[in-house]
Amino acid sequence: MLLGMGCNSAGEQNVLTKEYDLTKPEVFNMPETLKEISGVTFNKGKSDVFYAVQDEEGKVFHLTWKSQAHKYTAFAGKGDFEDIAILKDQVVVLKSNGSLFSFPFTETQLTQTTKTKEHRGLLPKGEYEGMFGDEASGKIYVLCKNCAGDIPDKSVSGYVLDLGSSIQKSGGFVLNVDAIKAIAGKMKKRFQPSALAKNPVTGDWFILSSMNKLIVVTDKNWKPKQFYPLAGNNFKQPEGIAFDKLGNLFISNEGDETTSGNILKFKRL
Repeated sequence: MLLGMGCNSAGEQNVLTKEYDLTKPEVFNMPETLKEISGVTFNKGKSDVFYAVQDEEGKVFHLTWKSQAHKYTAFAGKGDFEDIAILKDQVVVLKSNGSLFSFPFTETQLTQTTKTKEHRGLLPKGEYEGMFGDEASGKIYVLCKNCAGDIPDKSVSGYVLDLGSSIQKSGGFVLNVDAIKAIAGKMKKRFQPSALAKNPVTGDWFILSSMNKLIVVTDKNWKPKQFYPLAGNNFKQPEGIAFDKLGNLFISNEGDETTSGNILKFKRL
């Protein structure tokens, strides 16, 4: 499988330096409680423990690699929780309607926290699945999956939030879908992001789309420059993406009636 294709100024395809071989993952099957895993992250890029949410219960799960033993911290009731970030010693969880939930990271030592804050009205009405928290800047980046203000097949809106004593909206950005099509080719379905993460080695953004079965790589200014097709049986329903501090790539897949959810690890080449 050819990975990491881009376009030169003449519009011809060329192969960029590829960082990951997505045909050779290290697989970690999830316990039953995380069959519907929807987001995954690390604390300060340390991959000894990873933190995850699933899209039915207000719980943050924490596990070590390849161990079915797990703990969780309940932070809210049932709901459609899509992604998780840890930054500035705070855990932040994204709900599909754009609401955010936050609580101190130290509370992950408990089975339930009473220090949850819910942040409503920061994002326009719409459907959201992807979020990334930048430890260095304290900024939170959220991508629309389906928002009324976006132009179908043309643009996807993103929003920047600042994490301080509270969470406040501070800016926005736009993904140009035409620029994505220029490198990835024609899409059968509208481009809808499922997750995003920043590569700590290159500073590039990796934007995952489960519906389109690909990862789009952009520069720091959100200009698309590369893509990875998610082909084969490894990617049943990819919903989460994260990097550790070494630049290794992790992608989580929801399970179904016959298969477990999992996390795939791809070492940086």
